[in-house]
Amino acid sequence: MIVFLDKKDNIELWLNSLKSALPNTIIEAFPNVENREEVAFAICMRPTKEQVEQFPNLKVIQCLGAGVNYILEANVLTEKMILTRTVDPGLSIDMFEFTLSIVLSEIKNLPKYARQQPQKIWRKLPYKRFEETTIGILGLGEIGSYVAERFAALGFQVKGWSNSRKVLKNVESFAGKAELPNCLSKVDFLINILPLTPATNQILNRANLQHLPKGSFLINVGRGTHNHETDIIDLLNEEHLSGALLDVFQQEPLPNNHPFWEHPKVKITPHIASMTNPVSASKLIAENYKRFKQGLPLNHVVDLGKGY
Repeated sequence: MIVFLDKKDNIELWLNSLKSALPNTIIEAFPNVENREEVAFAICMRPTKEQVEQFPNLKVIQCLGAGVNYILEANVLTEKMILTRTVDPGLSIDMFEFTLSIVLSEIKNLPKYARQQPQKIWRKLPYKRFEETTIGILGLGEIGSYVAERFAALGFQVKGWSNSRKVLKNVESFAGKAELPNCLSKVDFLINILPLTPATNQILNRANLQHLPKGSFLINVGRGTHNHETDIIDLLNEEHLSGALLDVFQQEPLPNNHPFWEHPKVKITPHIASMTNPVSASKLIAENYKRFKQGLPLNHVVDLGKGY
């Protein structure tokens, strides 16, 4: 038996997609669960400890997305539980398309022309080509590696940084804390796609970002707590960063009084760079549930020591 713990606006779509993928399985949405002792498999993104404790025989928590930091922070896991991620290839495609759209807009000066238009300013600006532009990627997991290789395939110069060195086509790989400054040097656009761990918390800080050349543009589509918010604002004001596109924040929704809202060099999107698709994700979750029932190793089990 499966329980869907999260409250979502599209809960019916999720339940219908899951039941279509697992037609012979009882799937109920919390709190409308009749026999809680029979639930062994939970699906969620942001559970509470009080919710999870109502299912004494829970064996698997399947995260709805690739990032599991909300589940880890909720401290809901026991020794008998396995935590797994949903790694949908569609998320990688969405992330690449989103970050590419930002880079293209910036190198072709579209935001600057948009600001010129209300003032009726006719001023041509120099632009950059793909091969003249260096992209830095922080985080080379499934999504980050895909994004890095796709940028490289288009002709961009690409550098990537991760905990361990990766071998990716036409991507210069850096690994470990000591190599982060070299990765950041000569980068025009820094894209953060790291998982959240104690080691990456507030990694977008002055000490690290100062290694970027003046005029670099920051894109954070990782986690909000990667942002050292004060340092980012200071680097923007000092013109070390030319701008920032932030899709994730320490507090979401972003409070109305937050300085990011009105900063002229900050662009805000509401955590939409890549969103889990219920139909495709349900097929992946169904596969993991079938493996669980058959006693097979589950896909994308989280290493709790690493946090991903």
